[in-house]
Amino acid sequence: MSHSTKRQATIESRLWKSRSRRAFFHHALWLGSCLSSLLLAACNPQDTMDESALESPIHLSQVADGWAQNAVNAVIFRKNSLVTQEQQQYIAFYSGSGEVMLGRRTLGTDDWEISASGYSGRPEDAHNSISIMLDGAGYLHMAWDHHVDSLRYVRSTSPGSLQLGPMSTMTGQDEQAVTYPEFHRLPSGDLLFAYRDGRSGQGRMILNRYDQQSMQWTRLQDNLLDGQGERNAYWQMHVDASGSIHLSWVWRESSDVATNHDMHYARSDDGGVNWVDSSDQVYQLPISQDNAEIIWSIAEGSNLINQTSMTTDQSGTPYIATYFRSSADAATQVQMLYAETRGSSNTGKRRWFRQEVSKRQGDFSLSGGGSKSLPISRPQILAQNDGDEQWLHLIYRDSEFGDRAILASSNLTRNTNWHYTAITSDSLNRWEPSFDTELWRTHSLLHLYVQAVGQIDGEGLDESLLPSSVQVLELQLPLITQLP
Repeated sequence: MSHSTKRQATIESRLWKSRSRRAFFHHALWLGSCLSSLLLAACNPQDTMDESALESPIHLSQVADGWAQNAVNAVIFRKNSLVTQEQQQYIAFYSGSGEVMLGRRTLGTDDWEISASGYSGRPEDAHNSISIMLDGAGYLHMAWDHHVDSLRYVRSTSPGSLQLGPMSTMTGQDEQAVTYPEFHRLPSGDLLFAYRDGRSGQGRMILNRYDQQSMQWTRLQDNLLDGQGERNAYWQMHVDASGSIHLSWVWRESSDVATNHDMHYARSDDGGVNWVDSSDQVYQLPISQDNAEIIWSIAEGSNLINQTSMTTDQSGTPYIATYFRSSADAATQVQMLYAETRGSSNTGKRRWFRQEVSKRQGDFSLSGGGSKSLPISRPQILAQNDGDEQWLHLIYRDSEFGDRAILASSNLTRNTNWHYTAITSDSLNRWEPSFDTELWRTHSLLHLYVQAVGQIDGEGLDESLLPSSVQVLELQLPLITQLP
């Protein structure tokens, strides 16, 4: 049996096992004690790196060459760069000439069908990323090339097709100053589409919903996160298995990233119409600095990064990954903020906790405008149920480990320290992690978009870089069966 045939059989087996596991968990939730804040608070990360070759859990699929003079293909806020439905996986990226390229393959193979979409963008600005998603009917949706620009949105001409239709509006309202477009799929197969209307330091968050039956977009929120004309929110959003929408964000007071401050939280249990804070207190919309719940106070000038990631465990408990300095004399570290289990507070006010994940020795200054060239990427966070055990995983790039991709894992069931594994062998330069959210959600298979890309601080281009290899890094987590 060939290597590719074996890998496809392994993936198909994993897909079958995940279906059986989900059926089991549908009838019995994990014990709350597995995720109690006491267990997490007891963790004390140790800086241990696994340098051993990990052949069976990792596969690198070569796709094509893509634009690499900045990080536009490899920014964390691509929602999504990769997406799967059933056995078909899709990818999008800019070519070396700025064409929007689409690709498709059958899971378990490396036979990518690559097609020029017929559309181009302006990859010289790293904000102008491509986001794709599949709705429940199998139509591919794409938004791209936005930095305070008119909406650029298309949909495939038929389910499963790489052929895209003409550009169109969604609602036709507030679509002239779009930045950071992102799709999220609801359990029903309908889609959410979030974007910033306005600019850095002066903007608001807009939320639309797509109905797969009528194939129409409607407006959910004209102004969910209101900057009040003085600031804007940079958010991360997650839809959990029950369909609840979790939202966290920082406020920025100007175009200077150094003015990022504080972490906030909101949740909607009705598809984005009504919102509550982490203690289930109802928000009066829009949410602004005046009424937003501060879950962790972080002062301006703390190297607090914006637009990171969040997830939830099976009980709906939120976890947020970011980085900042915990004190004035501390180095900037990857941090995790997490809430105590719902119902465990005696005061009615849900408590939040912080855990330091990385153990970086050096520090850097985070300030100024434009896309930044930074020694550490923004982190992705994922929660996993694996048999009888529960895990948390963070993925990020770190210059202190040769700008390789790092996987930090903690087994919550066993209350273990963080374990660090380099999951790429070479430098990825200024890459940030994005992944196939739907494949992870349905089958606990992690497929990362990987590409070595440059980034000159403040929207500069590294013109010495030729197009580099676009790859999909496939990982079956956890990579380790027992932590030291």
